[in-house]
Amino acid sequence: MRTKQELSDAIRQRRRAVLIVNAKSRRGRQFYTDAVRRLTDAGFELIASYPVDEPGELERSLDEAVRMAPDLLIAGGGDGTIGAAARLLAHRDIALGLLPLGTTNNFARTLGIPIDLDAAVRVISSGKVIDVDLGLAGDLPFANHVGIGLSAEVMLRTPPRLKRVVGKFAYPATAAALMARHRPLRVSVRTASSNRDFQTHQLYVANGGHQAGRPITADANADDRLLVAYPVGGAARHSLLGATVRNAATGHRRTLRHDPFLAVGELLVETDRPAPVEIDGEVCGETPIRLRVDANALRVMAAAGTVDH
Repeated sequence: MRTKQELSDAIRQRRRAVLIVNAKSRRGRQFYTDAVRRLTDAGFELIASYPVDEPGELERSLDEAVRMAPDLLIAGGGDGTIGAAARLLAHRDIALGLLPLGTTNNFARTLGIPIDLDAAVRVISSGKVIDVDLGLAGDLPFANHVGIGLSAEVMLRTPPRLKRVVGKFAYPATAAALMARHRPLRVSVRTASSNRDFQTHQLYVANGGHQAGRPITADANADDRLLVAYPVGGAARHSLLGATVRNAATGHRRTLRHDPFLAVGELLVETDRPAPVEIDGEVCGETPIRLRVDANALRVMAAAGTVDH
């Protein structure tokens, strides 16, 4: 493995990259052609580029890209696309460049990557390689979060057309429709030093600092060797809505020391009945599930002034 500085130098000097854009994401179809042009104008040689829009095509394209051994793999799309790229690039000598073209773009926001396409290309062109943590759900790496309960059901049931029309507001709209018949979970969160038991309709475990496009806390990030577990509301249905609104409005003012956050390196989540689990926006299994930090597992392109721990 090259050092981060050596990989940064190689990217700046050789400008060889592979581009993969999820053309099914809300902004992907519109911006794929623009991304190719902007990256070419920035001096990059795209040794391959893939606009993917069919089931299974993303994974095949990522596999092909890794076999080409580029210095830089640029992924355009939402958190699902970015998460798939991050899983494949974990512990590899390839940097991930981010073009946030999705609905909420949580991982990009955590890393300070601009949502504007031109600004994101400038970061890729003039930034530096840093390494950040990934989470592990069992043996499956994740970039941003694990959601247990209602959010997984929302991911299963949100119509793609609704996402294209109203963006991130499609998720709360679907959640409202499902909430009327959703039963709360009895959740146990076990760590090496504590046990927490509670009832909730929704539990998140975050690696990054954003959820639903908003900050979780002022001090959560993807480079602190911590996962952050927190329930959203209690057993009452109305508490989920209240907690969601409160989290969105006050996340930037809270810290990891405040309730209900639990910041640890490893935890086991158990529920009173098997509950669906979504990982970076993709439904993957059910509880019980063990989660832990995979420290400095992923190399990414970030702005030149980014602090790298």
